[in-house]
Amino acid sequence: MSEMQKTIKEAVTLTGQGLHSGLQVTLTILPAVANHGIKFQRIDLEGEPIIEAFADYVTDTSRGTTLEKNGVKVSTIEHVMAAIVGCDIDNALVQLNAPETPIMDGSAKFFLEAIEAVGTQEQNAERVYFEIKEKTVWKDEKHNIEIVAYPDDHFSLNVMIDYNSKVLGNQYANMETIEVFKEEIAPCRTFVFFHELEFLFKNNLIKGGDLENAIVILDKEVPQEELDRIATLFSKPSVHRRPDGILNNLDLRFPNECARHKLLDMVGDLALVGNRIKGKFIAKRPGHHANTEFAKVLRKIMKRQFMKVPVPHYNPCVEPIFDINGIRKMLPHRPPFLLVDKIIQLDKEVVVGIKNVTMNEPFFVGHFPEEPVMPGVLIVEAMAQVGGILVLGQVPDPENYSTYFLKVDKVKFKKKVIPGDTIIMKMELMEPIRRGIAVMWAQAFVGDTIVAEGELSAQVVKSK
Repeated sequence: MSEMQKTIKEAVTLTGQGLHSGLQVTLTILPAVANHGIKFQRIDLEGEPIIEAFADYVTDTSRGTTLEKNGVKVSTIEHVMAAIVGCDIDNALVQLNAPETPIMDGSAKFFLEAIEAVGTQEQNAERVYFEIKEKTVWKDEKHNIEIVAYPDDHFSLNVMIDYNSKVLGNQYANMETIEVFKEEIAPCRTFVFFHELEFLFKNNLIKGGDLENAIVILDKEVPQEELDRIATLFSKPSVHRRPDGILNNLDLRFPNECARHKLLDMVGDLALVGNRIKGKFIAKRPGHHANTEFAKVLRKIMKRQFMKVPVPHYNPCVEPIFDINGIRKMLPHRPPFLLVDKIIQLDKEVVVGIKNVTMNEPFFVGHFPEEPVMPGVLIVEAMAQVGGILVLGQVPDPENYSTYFLKVDKVKFKKKVIPGDTIIMKMELMEPIRRGIAVMWAQAFVGDTIVAEGELSAQVVKSK
């Protein structure tokens, strides 16, 4: 039985301080139409710009997850995102009047309770899942961080943290199903080590921190006058170190609350993949950087899965966008190395090109004389040239630029290309072009059969 998408039944509003900015923030979660996804909107800025909750837009993970699009930022989004996922919501618009979400008590509890107070509403569209098809690994060997995803029929997480701390030790947390998120994960608050507090405060961070929205960990005895000084810094009365190594500003909700909070962060960060996930995740020493980098990897894999679209339609009777003369003006390649004959579709994200393969191709002289086959490397080159049209089409004077390969990855050849074949090549951007670097998913078809596919990265450079 198909699952249907859901949105929040009616708008809910929360107010509080941003953890790092200290600004008073009003945040409203509103219903959204089917297939809208989760988006953030800065209603305090001209034009009220919107940022999609995609890992593509993550630009900072130093003390929370920050999205940025066209110079517009929204920070510390992970707790809101986790609450939305925990409430089984697919579509919502999150409006806020500041560059950061409110920290509340440092958990997802208040966001979740606000959503539950109004409930959710089923929509007339099926939920789309991204399914982990094979073991997928992200590692940072320098910092001993690893996240692994395995195929599974539902979403689960297992987290281990290790800060070389006498107080924390090695902590573990797991979530076998998202249904337990409300009771076992959402109430778990963020944490900070005591020795970090003054540095963060003096570097204009945690302006909204008040010792009420974080677990403060002291790995060693600290003189009471030092505790009093920090308390004064945060305008709080005197505090002391409890025997368990936790500042007595609050009581733990779970013995492993810190590990559970790291799991909470992962739920929010992995939601930036952009679709619900079916897979089992095991994480060692995760953090926002690792979470979001892994989300970027998964998002690329998901795009490839979802790009299994029908073959682009080619009607030779329709005038192309660029014929061979137009292509020669765009690309520096010349025969016998110009491997694209027509461009039949072009927009900011997708380009489709045509290559007619004849027995007159010079490479058939030696590859192979008795059984002519187009070399796979030249199919890749042909797709890259088509992708070059897409990239060069976004600069005002393409004749003054060239595109160069940076990386070829995950390329697979499915079927031979022989004389008489017409190759239809589709290139689609996998993420926005940044600093002249384009990452594209390439597909080549003959008839209704895919003959090659892979991930190509290139850089556009101004010619000398």
